[in-house]
Amino acid sequence: MERMEATTVRVGVLGCGNVGAALVALVHEQRQTVADRTGMVLEVAAVAVRDTSVHRDVPCPPDTFTADAAAVVNDPGIDVVVEAMGGLEPARQLILEALASGKPVVTANKELLAAHGEELYLAAAAAGVDLLFEAAVAGAIPIMRPLRESLAGEPLTRVMGIVNGTTNFILSRMSDHGATYADALSKAQELGYAESDPTADVEGFDAGAKAAVIASLAFGARVVPADVYHEGISGVTVDDIEAARAMGHCIKLLAVAERGTSVDGAVEIGVRVHPTLVPFNHPLAAVNDNFNAVFVEGEAVGELMFYGRGAGGRPTASAVFGDLIDAAGNLRRGHGAPIGALSDVRVSPIGDIESAYYLSIEVDDRPGVLSDVAAVFGGHDVSIRSMEQIGLGAEAQLRFITHLARESDLQETLRGLRELDAVRSTGSVLRVIGD
Repeated sequence: MERMEATTVRVGVLGCGNVGAALVALVHEQRQTVADRTGMVLEVAAVAVRDTSVHRDVPCPPDTFTADAAAVVNDPGIDVVVEAMGGLEPARQLILEALASGKPVVTANKELLAAHGEELYLAAAAAGVDLLFEAAVAGAIPIMRPLRESLAGEPLTRVMGIVNGTTNFILSRMSDHGATYADALSKAQELGYAESDPTADVEGFDAGAKAAVIASLAFGARVVPADVYHEGISGVTVDDIEAARAMGHCIKLLAVAERGTSVDGAVEIGVRVHPTLVPFNHPLAAVNDNFNAVFVEGEAVGELMFYGRGAGGRPTASAVFGDLIDAAGNLRRGHGAPIGALSDVRVSPIGDIESAYYLSIEVDDRPGVLSDVAAVFGGHDVSIRSMEQIGLGAEAQLRFITHLARESDLQETLRGLRELDAVRSTGSVLRVIGD
């Protein structure tokens, strides 16, 4: 059979950092394979960078580089734009300009999608071209396309996962090596897994932005980072890790988006990020070091898990590359793959969320204390699933795991416990997922 003549697709790349440079290398390495499989020759025709005088070890001639990102976007010879520069502006404006001119866009910019996703989705739909962002949430893991395509008709109930490799590495280091939080963070920075200022990762902001994107796609709802409740891992101690282990759990920073129903029957969703006790028999418990995983639950499909490397230049570039091939193919076929309209759905405040909880308290070890403590739990509609006492003598530590309870009721329980004379202090409070 005679082979069809290949079509050249000219690509403009905005940014040449870890991901941008790795993408350019992949396009070069896989050029013939892509041509054989798709009939398209991908050509990196322009790369926008801040400083063209800096040498970059990528397979592009020097005249490919330019400091004028707008010129790349507006060049009529560019067919597809890849945004790999990050940040909100000028990335947002450049993407809008590319879409308006009929150019598909591929991006890995989670902050931008979380903050301005609906605007960008609508712009892509209006132009009839693709806005693809597989790499925005979990690096190399293919989760965006399943949510927007394969599971588009699935009545999803919950999507939760480990979507930040830095925090997962730190918690794994604390669990496997007994390292303190400070020592584990230092090791993560030494290995390049954590930034010199790790706040966005360790306080849950990065995972929160990803959770907003996940919730928007999973439930077709308008969700922005301000809607996402987040707690980080900086307060997790080695004692917490050991206590969780003794009770058959590990601790992971989870991003959770779930669908529920309000008292009046309306659909509502909860979106949150926090350290969580995960039973050892749950698949997410086996996800360690800087790996990511996303666990999807639906009424028809049951349970699915997507696992792999969630960060790093080449793994992330692999997801961008897949989107680039898809966008180029759709452009050649004359259509895009729109997200669809997002709806206004109530996002539940954290006080309305239901979860099981782990908590510990320090008490005087004397008669009547347990009954007083149990009365406080019962008085606020919080049922105790298990209790363990550590230590004998003048004082002891009590560790509890509750049944499902409302967050607001749990917080009232804590206030009641602090008012008991026998309670010396309350310790960690962590949410628990079921096994």
